[in-house]
Amino acid sequence: MKSSWLDSSQQQTISLGSTTCQTTFQQEQHLYDHLLEKVRTEPPEALLDRFHALFIEGVGYSEHQVWQAIKQIVDSPKAEKEFKFILNRSCHILINHWLMQPRLHSAIPELIAQFENVPGGQPRSRTTKRLRTLVQQFNTTEQYAALQRLAQVLNQAPDWGTHASTKPLGTLVRRYPCLYEHNLLTQDSTEEQRHRVRQIRRQNQLQFERDLARYATHRLLNQSIVTGDTILLPPAPDARSIRNPTLLTDRQLDLALHHFGGKVDGSNTYRDLAHRFVTYSSHSSSFRSFKDDLYDYLTESIDPKYGNRQFNHRLHTVLKNALPEHDAEALNDVLMVGVCRRLLNFLVVDHPSHLNHGCFVDLTGNLGITTTIGLLLKVVLICRKVKPCLEKRLAILFNHYETCAREAVNWLVESLENLNVAFSINFGTLSL
Repeated sequence: MKSSWLDSSQQQTISLGSTTCQTTFQQEQHLYDHLLEKVRTEPPEALLDRFHALFIEGVGYSEHQVWQAIKQIVDSPKAEKEFKFILNRSCHILINHWLMQPRLHSAIPELIAQFENVPGGQPRSRTTKRLRTLVQQFNTTEQYAALQRLAQVLNQAPDWGTHASTKPLGTLVRRYPCLYEHNLLTQDSTEEQRHRVRQIRRQNQLQFERDLARYATHRLLNQSIVTGDTILLPPAPDARSIRNPTLLTDRQLDLALHHFGGKVDGSNTYRDLAHRFVTYSSHSSSFRSFKDDLYDYLTESIDPKYGNRQFNHRLHTVLKNALPEHDAEALNDVLMVGVCRRLLNFLVVDHPSHLNHGCFVDLTGNLGITTTIGLLLKVVLICRKVKPCLEKRLAILFNHYETCAREAVNWLVESLENLNVAFSINFGTLSL
């Protein structure tokens, strides 16, 4: 009888838990349906007022049933863990609709800025107090950080001010489309959100490539380049109206264009070298043999004075320890992706919780930023499937330093600017 009583009690607890979950789900859906209806019928100004009353102040909302839904959501035992996802989705219901109409884009930063407002007065009810606490906690989540970055991406005002270098690195996120999918999305992002971010990435990437092509064309038409020691003569007056679309100096950008689009070794472009390596390595007798060839391919770019100190030894060790259990097997796509991912972990950074990026900083300081980005380019050109992996590695560094002043992490800014140029030439529409 005792065992039977326990079973019955457990079943009752499970039943009650299921009922609570089902009720909360219904209230969530009621909230989402309400926001979907309003975003289709009301202008952004009215929606911003609604959002402020419902989520920021937590008082005086005109729709009683919606407020009751909020009450049940915040009173739920799972609110501590689940509310950030509910609030994030609520924001994106409005954002996704506004993103479809460029004239409404300015409302999105206004919406996100509301979280910086401190509600006035003491909360009049337990629900309001609980809601404000949960919203305050939301401001510390990765979901809110992604929303803030989205606001920066949609900020159309160019930052050419004299004090721009003292502003946080995070204000530059709009400049780096390759980081969008890792900086603007979170694990709970919907497929629609991912689609919108990919659209914004394509648009901003194409715009950068157009601006870069326009700049490069005018520079080539208005300067003389003497190979060997590259001597750049001042551009003609009409070229000065074409703004350098990067944060590099004109000389740095000219050298980057030449490096990533020209004959890097005097005879071959980066793409030529990658094509030759892929063709040659396809005949490797084993995965171990391929890794030996890969070591030679990469160290060709490394100044021996630097490489022979310790870098080449460390690189060899990383390759030797990459999937050693498969050394006797023939090379295949899985092994290619696996070894290239490990290379990028070593060359840039491994994981957000393991932020050892001393190798990357050391490379940029000793080889130079353009050469370092060229080394990373060599990896992704032989295995394009790891390009998102490189983008994620750099997004980890960007997120880590995003509150730092730009001038304090100039090595990272110049790295990302060079990456923009390298990707535009080797993966985009830009042709030199």
